Amino acid sequence: MNKLLRTLKRCAAAGAVVLAAVSLQPGSAFAAPTPVVGGTQAAQGEFPWMVRLSMGCGGSLLTQQIVLTAAHCVSGSGNNTSITATAGVVDLQSSSAIKVRSTKVLQAPGYNGKGKDWALIKLAQPINLPTLNIATTTAYNSGTFTIAGWGATREGGSQQRYLRKATVPFVSDASCQQSYGSGLVPGEEICAGYPQGGVDTCQGDSGGPIFRRDNAGAWIQVGIVSWGQGCARPDYPGVYTEVSTFASAIKSAAATL
Repeated sequence: MNKLLRTLKRCAAAGAVVLAAVSLQPGSAFAAPTPVVGGTQAAQGEFPWMVRLSMGCGGSLLTQQIVLTAAHCVSGSGNNTSITATAGVVDLQSSSAIKVRSTKVLQAPGYNGKGKDWALIKLAQPINLPTLNIATTTAYNSGTFTIAGWGATREGGSQQRYLRKATVPFVSDASCQQSYGSGLVPGEEICAGYPQGGVDTCQGDSGGPIFRRDNAGAWIQVGIVSWGQGCARPDYPGVYTEVSTFASAIKSAAATL
């Protein structure tokens, strides 16, 4: 009975505002913020487009001045100078870290806490680092994906200083629906994880990318860390915003910023 039906992989900062609608049974509670579970530390420069956001979420450089993240990481659209993006480092405490403030936020139109979990953050100035292309078709929505983030390494754990990474296999919509039922939005979400659990994104990884190599060997983003029940639990894969579904909308929105 006390089953958590929809747990957003939430921003971990104290007091972070999350406007997402969630469905809970009586007595349930959100899992505490945590980074990539079952992963290893990433090498400096391995994923140069990874961004850490000050509200406790992750993100990726869509362009050198726009970060792609999750809608549930932000509190709406409009001018916003309260977010700091940290980039260019694996170690968040490194003196080499690039820190840039936000100027505007655009949350996915129609976002109400279920599906459409994407947002854009415009930065005050460009960051001179590689960007991460987004998938525009479903061609790469299968196979083995890489996940990365500064979230905790176990459910209920604390945020991490160093970027971590792991790999997880694609989980079909049919299989994912066996776990989440009507909580899943198959046309807007993609699932990944192992049946036995043990490897997953977790709270604090929200908004970060799930990605793989394209046919040319370049990294391409197929999803955005969105939600799941707990972290790395058996038979409960991670759920990610399906980027290809929203690629056109994301690019059009970025052009307005």
